[in-house]
Amino acid sequence: MAINDSAVVPLYQQVKDDIRAAIESGKYKTNEKIPPEPELSAEYSVSRITVRRAVEELCAEGYLVKMQGRGTFVSKPRIHRKFTSGRNAASFTETCKENGMVPGARLLNRQIVPVRKDEEAFFHVGPEALLIYIQRLRTADGQPVFLENLFLPYEPYKNLMSENLNDVSMFDAIEHISGLRPATTGRQRIEAVRATAEQAQLLNLSLGEPLLYLNAYFHDQYDHPLCIGRQYYIGSRYMFEF
Repeated sequence: MAINDSAVVPLYQQVKDDIRAAIESGKYKTNEKIPPEPELSAEYSVSRITVRRAVEELCAEGYLVKMQGRGTFVSKPRIHRKFTSGRNAASFTETCKENGMVPGARLLNRQIVPVRKDEEAFFHVGPEALLIYIQRLRTADGQPVFLENLFLPYEPYKNLMSENLNDVSMFDAIEHISGLRPATTGRQRIEAVRATAEQAQLLNLSLGEPLLYLNAYFHDQYDHPLCIGRQYYIGSRYMFEF
């Protein structure tokens, strides 16, 4: 594409529009690596700064994803989830399958931790109570999507300490050992944050890339407090619909 440097449309926007059109037309296919900045800069006869801004905006909009140390690739379609409070809490496994993708999970951490003040209030326990903390990396079609951090009271769910939690739904695992299942979501908060060094490494991102942080409180089918989820989603791969 010939870039018109005298046009009203900014140069980075022209580059962005052309790359997006190439993705939508199939010139750049899903999971395909796009040319690096120097090549795009030469192709469009613009500066690398211009190319970088175009690529960063396409990453933010979910068309591209940067893989640390590997380059920039065409993203798979984002996973869509209805962001609602109340009944019918959906697991990631269910949401992933509804979007035509294969869910995955890898256990990263599992330990017994002391309860925090805000957790005391939700679980109706005292300051001496213990919780189970479970951290997993969740994937869709093998690509990292989010870091799952789950907190549950230790005593009722202590059998989770010995369960195989790889490539299974946590909702199913909880139901298997207790007969209870996350059924409703109460208080939820979502905000934009930047990936820490540890999160970037686990999610295969660059340091400081944008993430969506979701803090959600789940009740079981009898409306009793069950667990707290603190999740960090890759914004380019997950979309909440309000």
